[in-house]
Amino acid sequence: MNTAPAPGPSPASGPTEEPRWLSDGEQRVWRSYLQATTLLEDHLDRQLQRDAGMPHIYYGLLVKLADSPQRRLRMTELAMYAKITRSRLSHAIARLEKNGWVRRENCPSDKRGQFAVLTDEGHAVLERTAPGHVAAVRGALFDRLTPEQQKSLGEIMRIVAEGLEPDEAGADLPWLR
Repeated sequence: MNTAPAPGPSPASGPTEEPRWLSDGEQRVWRSYLQATTLLEDHLDRQLQRDAGMPHIYYGLLVKLADSPQRRLRMTELAMYAKITRSRLSHAIARLEKNGWVRRENCPSDKRGQFAVLTDEGHAVLERTAPGHVAAVRGALFDRLTPEQQKSLGEIMRIVAEGLEPDEAGADLPWLR
């Protein structure tokens, strides 16, 4: 993820508009962000692998199902929530099914559609795992920030997320692939 200036255009490519390079301060913020998010995701993955034998993304899928009516959700909606491709979701659900934590059900109104359903065993795994996960999140993030910093971080992340959510028809979205 090099954001530093690159060599100028090759003679064959002709003149191009100069990129808006990051300032030194922006570069420090960007690199800090990358380092923090990479380390945080790794920290949470290790905690969940140790405590429940699953990666963070699988835990998020189980949580979303637990929060859904009847603990079930269309596979396409689950992929949209997780911001992953349908293929990656299918692989994840297959692994969760193998553990007995999720089952698939056919959609009666759409022959091609399927639901992912959180099983009682999957719900029990969440109940056992949630306290350690919350402690890991709290220790890695919230306990390090003042209430004002927490509020600012939430506002900043909301702005970034809203700016990245495509709103045009035909957008290249992971869950449509």
